Amino acid sequence: MREYKKLAPRQIALWTSFLILFGWGLSGCGLGSTSAAMRGQQLFQNCVPCHQVDGSGNPQVGAPNIAGMKAWYVQAQLQKFRAGTRGMHFSDVEGMRMRPMALSLITDGDVTAVSAYVETLPPVKHAPTLTGDAHAGDNQFHLVCASCHGTNGEGNADVKAPRLAGVDDWYLATQLRKFKAGIRGNNSKDIEGRLMRPMARILTDEDAIRNVMAYLDTLKP
Repeated sequence: MREYKKLAPRQIALWTSFLILFGWGLSGCGLGSTSAAMRGQQLFQNCVPCHQVDGSGNPQVGAPNIAGMKAWYVQAQLQKFRAGTRGMHFSDVEGMRMRPMALSLITDGDVTAVSAYVETLPPVKHAPTLTGDAHAGDNQFHLVCASCHGTNGEGNADVKAPRLAGVDDWYLATQLRKFKAGIRGNNSKDIEGRLMRPMARILTDEDAIRNVMAYLDTLKP
């Protein structure tokens, strides 16, 4: 019979270390996911002063409620800010404030990580701040907005239309005004923004905007 040589303590320690490392290697995907999640949370700390730790936003500085917003949309907007496709108009005060924050995300991986973290935040529903006719807004929403943003304002990734349900009414109203005025969506590379501008113009006055906001306030995120 073949004789097996007894392993020395040092050899045992080396083999034990190898097996541990091998086991970690097999679970690399899990470790990578954990690492990415932690990275996203760390990067989000730069967003907290404006968007709050729970992502619920701060109207005093024009920071929207982004808690639970889909990662694909957050990522797309951050890339637009980084590229100067959004946040470059001199009248877009909030956008110009946001652009350097987006530029602080050095790599595309950073953008992906923080966007994924934002999606994990539980949605926050705030009380309405605007008054309007929800019934009239229902009709206007389904005429103008629902084909892209969904019948319940849930959004549609296929046409890159974000969720509107649960988003603060003051923020959505502000963005509609910016689209109408050409403050947002005027860059030739902002395809989605340019598509939004004529849709925003269909809401001809403040009453129409407030009515749509009143209807959206009835929807669950």
